[in-house]
Amino acid sequence: MVGGGIVPAMPSNDPQVPDDATMPARAPHAPAPGEVIPSHYRWCYGCGDDHPSGLHMQLFAGEGMDTYGTFVVTDLHQGAPGLAHGGLLTTAMDEVLGSLNWLLAKPAVTAHLECDFRRPVPVGSRLEMRAMVDGVKGRRVFMSAVASLDAKPAVTARAVFVQVPLEHFLDNGNAEQVEQAARERGQRGGVRGPGVTQTDVQVNP
Repeated sequence: MVGGGIVPAMPSNDPQVPDDATMPARAPHAPAPGEVIPSHYRWCYGCGDDHPSGLHMQLFAGEGMDTYGTFVVTDLHQGAPGLAHGGLLTTAMDEVLGSLNWLLAKPAVTAHLECDFRRPVPVGSRLEMRAMVDGVKGRRVFMSAVASLDAKPAVTARAVFVQVPLEHFLDNGNAEQVEQAARERGQRGGVRGPGVTQTDVQVNP
Protein backbone atom coordinates (compact mmCIF):
# COMPACT_ATOMS: atom_id res chain seq x y z
CA MET A 1 0.00 0.00 0.00
CA VAL A 2 1.24 3.48 -0.86
CA GLY A 3 -0.58 6.58 0.39
CA GLY A 4 -3.64 4.50 1.18
CA GLY A 5 -3.79 3.10 -2.33
CA ILE A 6 -2.65 -0.05 -4.05
CA VAL A 7 0.85 -0.21 -5.47
CA PRO A 8 0.49 -0.37 -9.27
CA ALA A 9 1.63 -3.59 -10.86
CA MET A 10 5.04 -3.38 -12.50
CA PRO A 11 5.47 -4.82 -16.00
CA SER A 12 6.71 -8.39 -15.87
CA ASN A 13 10.37 -8.88 -16.74
CA ASP A 14 9.95 -12.61 -17.31
CA PRO A 15 12.32 -13.42 -20.21
CA GLN A 16 9.81 -15.89 -21.68
CA VAL A 17 8.64 -14.35 -24.93
CA PRO A 18 4.87 -13.67 -24.72
CA ASP A 19 2.64 -15.37 -27.28
CA ASP A 20 1.47 -11.98 -28.51
CA ALA A 21 4.94 -10.51 -28.94
CA THR A 22 5.80 -9.44 -32.47
CA MET A 23 9.03 -9.26 -34.43
CA PRO A 24 10.01 -5.63 -35.00
CA ALA A 25 11.18 -4.19 -38.26
CA ARG A 26 14.80 -3.17 -38.61
CA ALA A 27 15.09 0.61 -38.27
CA PRO A 28 15.78 2.40 -41.58
CA HIS A 29 18.99 3.98 -40.26
CA ALA A 30 20.27 0.93 -38.37
CA PRO A 31 23.84 -0.17 -39.09
CA ALA A 32 23.97 -2.18 -42.32
CA PRO A 33 24.73 -5.92 -42.23
CA GLY A 34 28.43 -6.39 -41.51
CA GLU A 35 28.87 -2.81 -40.28
CA VAL A 36 30.56 -2.21 -36.94
CA ILE A 37 28.20 -1.32 -34.10
CA PRO A 38 29.63 2.00 -32.87
CA SER A 39 30.52 2.58 -29.26
CA HIS A 40 27.71 4.64 -27.75
CA TYR A 41 29.99 6.11 -25.07
CA ARG A 42 33.79 6.03 -24.98
CA TRP A 43 33.89 5.31 -21.23
CA CYS A 44 31.45 2.39 -21.44
CA TYR A 45 32.93 -0.63 -19.63
CA GLY A 46 31.76 -2.93 -22.41
CA CYS A 47 32.42 -1.10 -25.68
CA GLY A 48 34.26 2.11 -24.78
CA ASP A 49 37.65 2.55 -26.42
CA ASP A 50 38.94 4.80 -23.63
CA HIS A 51 37.97 2.70 -20.62
CA PRO A 52 41.36 1.54 -19.25
CA SER A 53 40.11 -1.81 -17.94
CA GLY A 54 37.04 -2.27 -20.13
CA LEU A 55 36.17 -5.20 -22.35
CA HIS A 56 36.74 -3.18 -25.56
CA MET A 57 34.25 -5.36 -27.41
CA GLN A 58 33.71 -4.87 -31.12
CA LEU A 59 30.39 -6.01 -32.47
CA PHE A 60 28.77 -6.09 -35.90
CA ALA A 61 25.25 -5.89 -37.30
CA GLY A 62 23.91 -9.17 -38.63
CA GLU A 63 21.74 -9.83 -41.66
CA GLY A 64 18.50 -9.86 -39.68
CA MET A 65 17.61 -8.77 -36.16
CA ASP A 66 20.92 -10.00 -34.81
CA THR A 67 24.42 -8.84 -33.91
CA TYR A 68 27.66 -10.74 -33.53
CA GLY A 69 31.29 -10.36 -32.53
CA THR A 70 34.14 -11.89 -30.56
CA PHE A 71 35.45 -11.53 -27.03
CA VAL A 72 38.95 -12.63 -26.03
CA VAL A 73 39.35 -13.57 -22.36
CA THR A 74 42.55 -12.14 -20.86
CA ASP A 75 44.32 -12.37 -17.50
CA LEU A 76 42.34 -9.29 -16.44
CA HIS A 77 39.10 -11.27 -16.70
CA GLN A 78 39.95 -14.12 -14.28
CA GLY A 79 37.78 -15.39 -11.46
CA ALA A 80 39.28 -18.74 -10.54
CA PRO A 81 42.95 -19.05 -11.55
CA GLY A 82 43.11 -19.27 -15.32
CA LEU A 83 39.33 -19.14 -15.81
CA ALA A 84 36.99 -16.30 -16.78
CA HIS A 85 34.95 -14.75 -13.98
CA GLY A 86 31.26 -15.56 -14.34
CA GLY A 87 30.19 -11.99 -13.64
CA LEU A 88 32.60 -10.74 -16.29
CA LEU A 89 31.12 -13.14 -18.84
CA THR A 90 27.65 -11.90 -17.86
CA THR A 91 28.82 -8.35 -18.60
CA ALA A 92 30.00 -9.44 -22.04
CA MET A 93 26.62 -11.05 -22.70
CA ASP A 94 24.84 -7.88 -21.57
CA GLU A 95 26.96 -5.88 -24.02
CA VAL A 96 26.19 -8.05 -27.05
CA LEU A 97 22.50 -8.11 -26.11
CA GLY A 98 22.45 -4.34 -25.67
CA SER A 99 23.94 -3.87 -29.12
CA LEU A 100 20.66 -5.14 -30.59
CA ASN A 101 19.05 -1.82 -29.65
CA TRP A 102 21.00 -0.21 -32.51
CA LEU A 103 18.84 -2.23 -34.90
CA LEU A 104 15.69 -0.81 -33.30
CA ALA A 105 17.08 2.74 -33.07
CA LYS A 106 15.51 3.25 -29.64
CA PRO A 107 17.38 3.68 -26.35
CA ALA A 108 16.71 0.91 -23.84
CA VAL A 109 18.03 -0.41 -20.54
CA THR A 110 18.52 -3.91 -19.19
CA ALA A 111 15.53 -4.94 -17.07
CA HIS A 112 16.28 -8.66 -16.71
CA LEU A 113 19.28 -10.79 -17.63
CA GLU A 114 19.91 -14.44 -16.91
CA CYS A 115 22.88 -16.54 -17.97
CA ASP A 116 23.62 -20.26 -18.05
CA PHE A 117 27.28 -21.24 -17.88
CA ARG A 118 27.66 -24.45 -19.84
CA ARG A 119 31.45 -24.83 -20.08
CA PRO A 120 34.49 -23.41 -18.29
CA VAL A 121 36.06 -20.56 -20.25
CA PRO A 122 39.86 -20.49 -19.85
CA VAL A 123 41.99 -17.38 -20.13
CA GLY A 124 43.03 -16.95 -23.75
CA SER A 125 39.69 -18.22 -25.07
CA ARG A 126 38.12 -16.50 -28.05
CA LEU A 127 34.37 -16.51 -27.65
CA GLU A 128 32.18 -16.17 -30.73
CA MET A 129 29.14 -14.19 -29.66
CA ARG A 130 25.76 -13.75 -31.28
CA ALA A 131 22.58 -12.08 -30.04
CA MET A 132 19.13 -11.89 -31.55
CA VAL A 133 15.82 -10.12 -30.97
CA ASP A 134 13.13 -12.69 -30.19
CA GLY A 135 10.15 -10.34 -30.02
CA VAL A 136 8.77 -7.04 -28.79
CA LYS A 137 5.70 -6.28 -26.71
CA GLY A 138 5.05 -2.65 -25.82
CA ARG A 139 8.32 -1.20 -24.53
CA ARG A 140 9.78 -4.61 -23.68
CA VAL A 141 12.31 -6.19 -26.05
CA PHE A 142 12.94 -9.91 -25.60
CA MET A 143 16.40 -11.11 -26.57
CA SER A 144 18.70 -14.12 -26.41
CA ALA A 145 22.40 -14.68 -26.97
CA VAL A 146 25.03 -17.38 -27.09
CA ALA A 147 28.79 -17.27 -26.62
CA SER A 148 30.48 -20.26 -28.24
CA LEU A 149 33.91 -21.74 -27.61
CA ASP A 150 35.28 -24.11 -30.25
CA ALA A 151 31.83 -24.11 -31.91
CA LYS A 152 30.12 -25.29 -28.70
CA PRO A 153 27.94 -23.10 -26.46
CA ALA A 154 29.84 -21.90 -23.39
CA VAL A 155 27.38 -19.27 -22.12
CA THR A 156 23.77 -18.68 -23.10
CA ALA A 157 21.59 -15.78 -22.03
CA ARG A 158 18.05 -14.43 -22.15
CA ALA A 159 17.16 -10.84 -21.44
CA VAL A 160 14.44 -8.26 -21.36
CA PHE A 161 15.32 -4.67 -22.24
CA VAL A 162 12.88 -1.82 -21.67
CA GLN A 163 12.81 1.10 -24.08
CA VAL A 164 13.09 4.46 -22.32
CA PRO A 165 13.04 8.13 -23.34
CA LEU A 166 16.32 10.00 -23.48
CA GLU A 167 15.24 11.93 -20.39
CA HIS A 168 15.84 8.73 -18.41
CA PHE A 169 19.60 9.21 -18.80
CA LEU A 170 19.51 12.95 -18.24
CA ASP A 171 17.43 12.53 -15.07
CA ASN A 172 19.38 9.60 -13.61
CA GLY A 173 22.92 9.93 -14.97
CA ASN A 174 25.83 11.97 -13.66
CA ALA A 175 25.21 15.55 -14.78
CA GLU A 176 28.89 16.40 -15.06
CA GLN A 177 29.61 13.37 -17.23
CA VAL A 178 26.56 14.04 -19.38
CA GLU A 179 27.79 17.59 -19.93
CA GLN A 180 31.27 16.34 -20.76
CA ALA A 181 29.82 13.91 -23.30
CA ALA A 182 27.85 16.76 -24.85
CA ARG A 183 30.99 18.91 -25.12
CA GLU A 184 32.91 16.08 -26.74
CA ARG A 185 30.00 15.52 -29.10
CA GLY A 186 30.23 19.12 -30.22
CA GLN A 187 33.98 18.86 -30.75
CA ARG A 188 33.59 15.74 -32.87
CA GLY A 189 30.55 16.96 -34.78
CA GLY A 190 28.07 14.68 -33.08
CA VAL A 191 27.84 11.14 -31.75
CA ARG A 192 25.63 8.20 -32.47
CA GLY A 193 23.55 5.95 -30.29
CA PRO A 194 20.35 3.94 -30.51
CA GLY A 195 17.65 6.52 -31.12
CA VAL A 196 20.13 9.37 -30.68
CA THR A 197 20.33 12.16 -33.23
CA GLN A 198 23.32 14.35 -33.94
CA THR A 199 21.93 16.94 -31.53
CA ASP A 200 21.43 14.55 -28.61
CA VAL A 201 23.90 13.61 -25.92
CA GLN A 202 25.55 10.23 -25.58
CA VAL A 203 23.47 7.74 -23.64
CA ASN A 204 23.58 4.11 -22.69
CA PRO A 205 21.86 1.99 -25.36
